[in-house]
Amino acid sequence: MVTELSGRACAKINLFLRVTGRRGDGYHELDSVFLPVSLADEIRLEIRAADAPSVTVNCNLPELARSQNNLAARAARSFMSEFDLVAEVLIDLEKHIPVGAGLGGGSSDAATILRMMAAAAQLTDEDVVSRLHRIALSLGADVPFFLDPRPSRVTGIGERTVAIAGVPRLPIVIAVPPFEVSTAAIFRALEPAGWSGAAPDAHIASIARDDISAELAVNDLAAVAIAQFPEIRRLKGLLEDLGARAAQMSGSGGAVFGVFDSTNAAESAAMTIRRRAPFAKVIAATTLDGNTDGESDDESDAR
Repeated sequence: MVTELSGRACAKINLFLRVTGRRGDGYHELDSVFLPVSLADEIRLEIRAADAPSVTVNCNLPELARSQNNLAARAARSFMSEFDLVAEVLIDLEKHIPVGAGLGGGSSDAATILRMMAAAAQLTDEDVVSRLHRIALSLGADVPFFLDPRPSRVTGIGERTVAIAGVPRLPIVIAVPPFEVSTAAIFRALEPAGWSGAAPDAHIASIARDDISAELAVNDLAAVAIAQFPEIRRLKGLLEDLGARAAQMSGSGGAVFGVFDSTNAAESAAMTIRRRAPFAKVIAATTLDGNTDGESDDESDAR
């Protein structure tokens, strides 16, 4: 028997990212709003009966294809271990989300594979949900969000998510410099003086009514990342100059995003940035409301 599934693993942006403290184990606690984005990786999964569990990842990025310990492979292995599944899992991963850019691509791939494998195994009860969440958190702090990607306030180290109702789709531009940023290195360089603490509840209300301003788009990691990579400041400045009502770095960088008033304005800004900063990958996209897009669009065929 062979089960085939296909799905989309959406990116995210951090509309704001504020550090609220640090735990005894060294992990920083955050207050952030994650917005899923139309930019997405494409995943095709094939599950075959086997005598021993195995996972193979094929990817359009050679460095990921060479490493069979990437998040996608680890997610599949962790699922099989948790649910005592013995199978041969073949993953075809087409990457569109830039790697190491603060857009959550690897985390989204992992969560999407967990969802797809649960669907293939027809696991749906509440106990399964909690077990998937536990697996997701073991893989990375951002992975739990992508199990059900919708506009959310995310706290703790990423394990606590609360959906924000009514957030509209926002036209955005994402600009990604040609280097990867180490999340661990950025957090190591962050001093407590740079922590801004939890966001006021009024900011969440503003987001829900599409009142998004530069004042709201705080990222405590931005100053640290910009000190190491000044290209981030340049791209953020271009977005602001071209009319973004809010522009900020996403996650630990180096991607930056700008929120625009219309799709036309976003597409025009993207074209201009491509000319002015040819070193960057520039994408006009939209955020998602979590109702339809960003789900796994599973198509199963057992034979």
